[in-house]
Amino acid sequence: MAAASSQVALPQQPAVDYSKYRPLYRAILAANWEDAEIFFNQNPAAIRSPLNEAYLETALHVGAKVDLALLLVERYPDLGRHKNLRNTVSALEVIVFSDCSIINKHSLNFLQSFIYYCVSKAESTTLSAPIFHLITSLLQWLVGKSIVNKMVLHHQAVKLLKCLCDQLKTLNDTQVNSLTKRAVFEATSLDIWQVILNIADAYPRSVYFSDSMRQRILHVAVINRCENVFNLICGTNVLRNGLSTHDDVNCNSVLHLAGKLAPPHKLNLVSGAALQMQRELQWFKEVKKITPPYFLSYRNKDKKSPSMVFTEEHKELKEAGEKWMKDTANSCTIAAALIVTVVFAAAITVPGGNNDENGLPIFSNNNAFTIFAFSNAASLFTSTTSLLVFLSILTSRFAEEDFLYALPKRLIIGLFTLFLSIIFMMIAFSSTVYLVFGNNRRGVLIMVAGFACLPVTSFVLLQLPLLVALVSSTYGRGIFDQRGFPQLPY
Repeated sequence: MAAASSQVALPQQPAVDYSKYRPLYRAILAANWEDAEIFFNQNPAAIRSPLNEAYLETALHVGAKVDLALLLVERYPDLGRHKNLRNTVSALEVIVFSDCSIINKHSLNFLQSFIYYCVSKAESTTLSAPIFHLITSLLQWLVGKSIVNKMVLHHQAVKLLKCLCDQLKTLNDTQVNSLTKRAVFEATSLDIWQVILNIADAYPRSVYFSDSMRQRILHVAVINRCENVFNLICGTNVLRNGLSTHDDVNCNSVLHLAGKLAPPHKLNLVSGAALQMQRELQWFKEVKKITPPYFLSYRNKDKKSPSMVFTEEHKELKEAGEKWMKDTANSCTIAAALIVTVVFAAAITVPGGNNDENGLPIFSNNNAFTIFAFSNAASLFTSTTSLLVFLSILTSRFAEEDFLYALPKRLIIGLFTLFLSIIFMMIAFSSTVYLVFGNNRRGVLIMVAGFACLPVTSFVLLQLPLLVALVSSTYGRGIFDQRGFPQLPY
């Protein structure tokens, strides 16, 4: 009896004629809006059929061009309320997953910001089509096509994002959770703060979403070292206080997560293991500011405090940073010692020799000799300072906190004084050649000065990026800057 009942056929669903809508589907996927418009005009009654809506949604989700997706959403606003044909991905998730030019405007330089301003103004005017075309054409001629296209795509993607988020205000909590939860966490891990801001503006509860590990967006931002989302959250006192006291399923506080090693793609943003260690210490110090004091000794399920997690996770990075710092100091110590030897010998054996009668240098009344004496002494003093600074690095204890300020500061001083010593040494050498062989000929001076610029230029090209990175990372504004970010709706 059971076997017979198990073979009872289920009622068949009526077959759907998919071929009727294939022209529309193909036109949308090919970004051919003219053919799609023709289909719309010829089949006005069929536009709102369930199958056709599914086709439109799928075309939107598979990532047709951003401008076409924007037209679809503006014409059919409720498309953003549903997932795709397989009910797996929402339009907001596609924006995040496809990385469709949602960029951080705060990272744009002056020229890029000006181009973005012109593009946004051109699109917002009532005569958008001709003016927009004229402005973008002029900008492409002035600054290149790629940068203008990037700003145009960004502006359109932001408009698409706002249109989709506006639809969230008309939905219930269950629908919003289904459409936005995955997008919120993915945008947080990718540091796309504008997605977080727009979704939170339409649905404020989204900032309190929790994932399967019971982690919230602040935890995900700290794990992935997403400074833009972190700054956005910390710019709101209520939100910062509410999220910083929450822990995950393993009893890890946000400070425990800051103690874990950053993802490789975030570590590689800075060159050198010592600078990477410094960046990790900066993150740990900044997160410590927003957490309650008792979290400093708070233990997770493994009975580890945040400091213990940091030490354990960064053991290899600390060793690599120590090796990198010692190798750099060793190399620079050799260079500084050579310069000290050369300029000290030059100070004893002055160019042209000494007068047998009074022992004074023969060229002592020459202006070039005065330049030689000053530059040679300056090179000796700066190279000696550089040598002592690099020796202090080699004898340092290399504790974790030393990577934050002490070691980078010493390396900055050492590289800067070494650079000055090279410049003064070249000036002293050029003055000597001019005194001995120049015979007051300007051509000799120009030629010698030109060749003297080669080692200085080489040092600048090879070591200046490291010096700039050290100064910026140690004394710059830093990555934790809440100025300029809009407040969340709280």
